[in-house]
Amino acid sequence: MYPFIRYASTIAHAALQVKKGNALTFKETSEIQFRCRLSDIDNFLEMNNGRVLTLYDLGRTDFAVRTGLGKHLLKQRWGLVVAGSTIQYRKRIRAFQKVTLKTKIVGFDERWMYIEQSMWVKGQPCSSALLRTGVTEGGKVIETARILSVLGQSDWQLPPSGYVAEWIISDADRPWPPTE
Repeated sequence: MYPFIRYASTIAHAALQVKKGNALTFKETSEIQFRCRLSDIDNFLEMNNGRVLTLYDLGRTDFAVRTGLGKHLLKQRWGLVVAGSTIQYRKRIRAFQKVTLKTKIVGFDERWMYIEQSMWVKGQPCSSALLRTGVTEGGKVIETARILSVLGQSDWQLPPSGYVAEWIISDADRPWPPTE
């Protein structure tokens, strides 16, 4: 089941951070902390890989609220979409461990924002995801220039480079729809 209570708590905590003067710009990294709950683990007594992706939603939510994007999503009636992702798992996260989840933008082009998220336990990276995300209006992805303008950051440029650019090229070669 989707963690709606955690989701609401994340929004409330992020809004409180903004009120306390801890807002972020799109250039900064969001960090939230939580404990791995029994409802997060699988039959191997570690955080379930599907739950990892769900909890990454909470990191993007914190980032959106603290950067002011969340306010504009409501005002403009915009939505958020994930159009692709890749993830690496390196260390297990066990029940009750304290997790730090980091979220940052690592590049954007005319249409997409590329977000890197990672989970850390005791200062050690456990998983890392790269996501292609967008803001939608009326079911269509809108240009990133418009989003940056609304946030007062229209002069910022961060073209995808390195592994992000390589992933974009590689993903474009992937057949769609998948072959049988």
